Amino acid sequence: MSWWLWVLLGLLLLAMEMLTPGGLFALFFGAGALCVAVVAALGAGPVVQWITFTVLSLLLLATLRSRLKGQLRTRAVAPVDALEGQEVVLLGDLPAGGVSQAELRGAPWTARAASGIPLCKGQRCRVERVEGLVLYVTALSREERSA
Repeated sequence: MSWWLWVLLGLLLLAMEMLTPGGLFALFFGAGALCVAVVAALGAGPVVQWITFTVLSLLLLATLRSRLKGQLRTRAVAPVDALEGQEVVLLGDLPAGGVSQAELRGAPWTARAASGIPLCKGQRCRVERVEGLVLYVTALSREERSA
């Protein structure tokens, strides 16, 4: 096979890796194909090219995949239940039965009053429950605010 076909195959496999979620298989076969392009350009025959492609791709897969997946693995995201009990600050007045914004961990969230009592902008509240992306909050007691 001509060297430029190996380059084309390698680029196609690398593009396929980018379009597929997290398997990290085509990446190593794409890298193997690009390396075989050099071997083909040096004049190796088709049998040598295919054996080199197979051995090199499988070797890369076996040695690098687990390490690369470990480095790319995202840290575990805290479950939404972990937000219950957290303190938030209201970014606007929260009328009874209405919706406002609250800041939690530096990000704005949609907030509703869990108790049905209106709350004021700037007031510190506690998250009672989370439904989707909506925080249901109640005002902190005086003891909690002074602590």
